[in-house]
Amino acid sequence: MKTYLFSPGPVMVEEPVRQSLMHYDICHRSPEFEELFVGIQDKILRLFEADDSYYSVVVSGSGTSANETCLSTVFKDGDEALLLNNGEFGNRLFEILSKYHVPTTNMEFGWGNLPNLDEVENVLCNNDKITFVCMVFHETSTGMINPVYEVGKLAKKYGKRLFVDCVSAAAGEHIDVVKNNIDLCTSVGGKCLGAYPGSAYICGKEELMASLTPEMGKNVYLNLAKHYQMAKKNHQTPNTPNVNLFWPLDKALDMVMEEGLSHYIDRHAACAKILRDGMKEMGLKFLLPEEQMSNTVTSVFLPEGKNVAQFVAEMGDAGYTVYPGKGKYLEMNMFQVANMGAIDSKDCKKFLEVLKAHI
Repeated sequence: MKTYLFSPGPVMVEEPVRQSLMHYDICHRSPEFEELFVGIQDKILRLFEADDSYYSVVVSGSGTSANETCLSTVFKDGDEALLLNNGEFGNRLFEILSKYHVPTTNMEFGWGNLPNLDEVENVLCNNDKITFVCMVFHETSTGMINPVYEVGKLAKKYGKRLFVDCVSAAAGEHIDVVKNNIDLCTSVGGKCLGAYPGSAYICGKEELMASLTPEMGKNVYLNLAKHYQMAKKNHQTPNTPNVNLFWPLDKALDMVMEEGLSHYIDRHAACAKILRDGMKEMGLKFLLPEEQMSNTVTSVFLPEGKNVAQFVAEMGDAGYTVYPGKGKYLEMNMFQVANMGAIDSKDCKKFLEVLKAHI
C-alpha cells in the first residue's frame, strides 16, 4: 500500500525527480559536476526571487545544517544577534547560536504568537552590538508565517543584517529576498521544493559572503566562507558533497521553473484551501486564523476525547502520514496536515474522506 505523506517533510516526490537518482556516477571534481552545480546555483537564485547582488551555495545536509553553516560563520568577536522566537524552529536557531557562543537577545513571543514589532524596534535602537536579526519565515511547529517584510524594514532602518530560516517556506511562499531586505536565507530540497532531504542550500548577499573568512567559521564542514570561496573559484564544494542528491535537486528546481514559481506556489495554496474547507465542514478547529497560515501546513485540533497518538497511528494504518502537534499542543490533541511535494487536489480530497472516517 502506498503511503501518502501529509507531513511537513520529507515529502513525496514526482517521478522525474525519483528517476534522476538513477543518473550515472560522477566525481565532484569534474567538469560535469561543475556544470551541474552552476546551473543549480542560478535556479536557487530564481527560487528566492533574487537579483544579481545575491549568490547561492549548496550544502549537503538537512535544513538545520544550512542554518548552522550560516550562523557558525557570520559573527565576529563582539557581534551579537537578535532572535525573534515563536516556535520549535526559533528554538532551534537559539540552540545553534548558543552552541557557537553568539551573545543573543532571545525574544520569546510564545508559540503561535506573532512577534511584537514595537518591542523588536525598541531592542534594535538600544543595542548597537547586534549585527544580525534572525528569524524563521514559516514556523512549521504552528504553521505560522512570520512578518518578514516588516522585520526586514526594521533591520534596514537600524543598519542590521537579516537572516531568515526559509527551510519550510521556499517554493511554498514567495520569499523575495530583495523586497524583504533579506541578507541571508536557507532551505532544503526535501520540503516544498519536492526533492530529497540532505540537499540544503543558501542564498545571500554576495558582498556579505565575500567579506567572510574561513577563520570566522567555527565549523569545518559547515563553513560558509569555505563554501563561497570554493564555489566562486572552482564551481565546487570545499569537501565531498552527497553528489547523487544534486541531480534530484536540479530536477525539482527545473520542474518548478517550468511550471512557473507563482503557479507552483498558488497550486499549493489551492490544495491548502481544499483541506481547510473540508476540515471546517467536519467541525474541526484551527490553531491560527487563516491570514496567519502558511500555504502548506495546517495545525488542527481533534474533537474532545479523541487521542492524538491513536489517531496518528490509525491514519498511518490507512496509508496517510500526519504529524502530531509539538510541545504544549501535543497535550491539546493538535495534529498537523501538510500539503508539500507531490500532492495534488485529488490527493487532498481523498485525504479528507479518510480523515472523516477516523475522527
